[in-house]
Amino acid sequence: MDIGIGELSRRTGVKIPTIRFYEQIGLLPAPPRTGGNQRRYGKAEADRLAFIRHSRELGFEVDDIRGLLTMSASPQSSCHEVDSIAINHLKEVDRRIASLTALRAELSRMIDECNRGRICDCRVIEVLADHSQCTDHQHA
Repeated sequence: MDIGIGELSRRTGVKIPTIRFYEQIGLLPAPPRTGGNQRRYGKAEADRLAFIRHSRELGFEVDDIRGLLTMSASPQSSCHEVDSIAINHLKEVDRRIASLTALRAELSRMIDECNRGRICDCRVIEVLADHSQCTDHQHA
């Protein structure tokens, strides 16, 4: 496989500027170039880009992906560090879910308490103006 950046983008679903960004930050190695200075990519780059894309879709941070890529280059090594990264990410996801659940409850409560009258009596406006009126401060 010897393809240009446009074809790589189409095959992986990653936009061209994102591919260039990943090259700039070192997640994707700079590819060889043709005499006309066009980037050329092979299967290894496409596979690596698919790994990066899937990792980003799952919410992993760039530094974690960098570490995961480095570790994947040593397939016989222990996966303890990989598990640690995944566990920490899961904890962060759980924290965000708890925060969003609290946010949902607070928004629902504000809407339920609104009597749909005039703005001067609007419960939503009152609570937004005074955080101390929130029942769950975890959404902050």
